[in-house]
Amino acid sequence: MTKAMLIDVSKCIACRACQVACKAWNDLPAEITVCAGCYDNPTDLSPDTWNRIAFWELERQGGGVDWVFRPVRCMHCTDAPCVRVCPTGALFKDSLGFTAYDESKCNGCGYCVEFCPFDIPRLKEANLWGKGTTTKCTFCQTRVRDGLIPACAKACPTGAITFGDRKDLIAEGTARAEKLKGDGFVDAALYGHDLLGGLGMMYVLTDKPSVFELPEHPTGGLAEVWQPWIQGLGSFAVGATALGLLINWLVARQNIKVEEE
Repeated sequence: MTKAMLIDVSKCIACRACQVACKAWNDLPAEITVCAGCYDNPTDLSPDTWNRIAFWELERQGGGVDWVFRPVRCMHCTDAPCVRVCPTGALFKDSLGFTAYDESKCNGCGYCVEFCPFDIPRLKEANLWGKGTTTKCTFCQTRVRDGLIPACAKACPTGAITFGDRKDLIAEGTARAEKLKGDGFVDAALYGHDLLGGLGMMYVLTDKPSVFELPEHPTGGLAEVWQPWIQGLGSFAVGATALGLLINWLVARQNIKVEEE
């Protein structure tokens, strides 16, 4: 059964319990941050921060402001562009539906960073051997495979994050969005149930996706033709290079024999 998470932004109070739980479970170090004139802390994802709470102030028509928040992390697309372009299989789709990650296979190419339509993966700095690796939310893959819920969902004190079977969460998210519309949020909607094959991280939004800096129609871009064409060309180029080196070696050997005679 495909698993997913549903995040209802109307219930999010930006307590950052999910942010702290992510750090604790994944043994991620703290970061030195600075005030950027808003409540975002930190202001972006990084190799050591896989989940953060984004904050916006919205002006009301009649005056005053509204505060809205959104947890930002990997969206676990069913048709994931990062999986399409990963040349080593470090990123792959788990049988439970989320986008899993095997760091031992990562070669630090950065393709996933370039092709993610949600700007999620980050690259660690190269180590002593000149190799960097990518980082991102893994859906607490070890917890979920052991029958536990993700750390962020367990830590959420308001029920803003729900974990469960994806088809059930779609029904729940649709119902929540309809209720919000009845409460005056005319643009409320379930985001992600039909994008990129269906997202494993869906949102109940109180406003248009653009308000929360989410693309309305995310695509894989060049990733759509990456595997059948570009990676194929790369393999052909490697093979042609190897063949060229072999021919060069044979010609060199022949010339040496001629000189010796």
